[in-house]
Amino acid sequence: METHERRITVDNLEILYKLFGNLDENLMRIENAFKVKLASRDGEIIIIGEDQTVHVVEKLIEVLMGAIKAGEVLDAQKLDYFITMFREGEGDKLPGLSDAILVVTSKGKFVKPKTLGQQKYVKAIQKYDVTFGIGPAGTGKTYLAVAMAVKAFKNDEVSRIVITRPAVEAGESLGFLPGDLQMKVDPYLRPLYDALYDILGTETYLKYKERGLIEVAPLAYMRGRTLDNSFIILDEAQNTTIEQMKMFLTRFGFGSKVVVNGDVTQIDLPFGKKSGLVHAAEVLRSVEEISMVEFTDRDVVRHSLVRRIIQEYDKFEKRQQYKEIAKQEDKLESKAKKNRQKQDGHNTGRR
Repeated sequence: METHERRITVDNLEILYKLFGNLDENLMRIENAFKVKLASRDGEIIIIGEDQTVHVVEKLIEVLMGAIKAGEVLDAQKLDYFITMFREGEGDKLPGLSDAILVVTSKGKFVKPKTLGQQKYVKAIQKYDVTFGIGPAGTGKTYLAVAMAVKAFKNDEVSRIVITRPAVEAGESLGFLPGDLQMKVDPYLRPLYDALYDILGTETYLKYKERGLIEVAPLAYMRGRTLDNSFIILDEAQNTTIEQMKMFLTRFGFGSKVVVNGDVTQIDLPFGKKSGLVHAAEVLRSVEEISMVEFTDRDVVRHSLVRRIIQEYDKFEKRQQYKEIAKQEDKLESKAKKNRQKQDGHNTGRR
């Protein structure tokens, strides 16, 4: 097997250190993923391996250095995502991925899209009045929607933010919770509060809430309202009924934006009750003014193991579906065979 060598000149040793990572852990991840050999000598990165693979790794390293120069922190999750995209031939889409800063959190952290799916989602929210974000847990659907809402509010594009979700328990009964109505529904809304606290800071959020500029409420509170000049987010939409979804989608008025998020693999509705999110995706997919953004496990930005867990659940569910289809086909074939035998017996009797 013929090997080739390429060299990349690095004029900033700090970038080289950040690229290689602590104890060269990033270097080893790239080597293991592409079966190449990487080394650094005299301000150069040396890549040794098969010609085509070396070329891909060279492009990967150039993109990674560009991201580092732009202020990105090259953690394991981000590196794994970049490696995956280059291995799947989509690395040319990555340059400039995180150029756009949506908001700066209360702790000075920049909120940016981290994956191509997130970038598509953000652009859809900017362009369309109604956007559906459908995909697995950990893809940043809720957090990015809240970030876009805060951005629109701070830019005076909307006059208030309304965030809601259905109060449905995740497969367990919590019994009768103590306190007033707000205290009873707050546990269901906690993920939304967490995102708002992180982006705005607790004091700023409470100030806006007291002035009625930000509202976090269960979905039942939306009935009978018309919301003008608002940024409205429906989270955990997979747990809405068809009637609730229709009610929600007819609440927004002039100058408003709507974002609907959900994961159709985690529906907590009673057995036999169809999800309003699944139904809406079927009914509204042909409406050009509505954007449907679908996330995949590649867009998961939590621990790398979360992506693996989602993949394994998907594989299991597909196997179960195939088994069920095979079972139904066997039943149909058995029924057809019995009908043929019955017909043959009838024909023999007639003779």
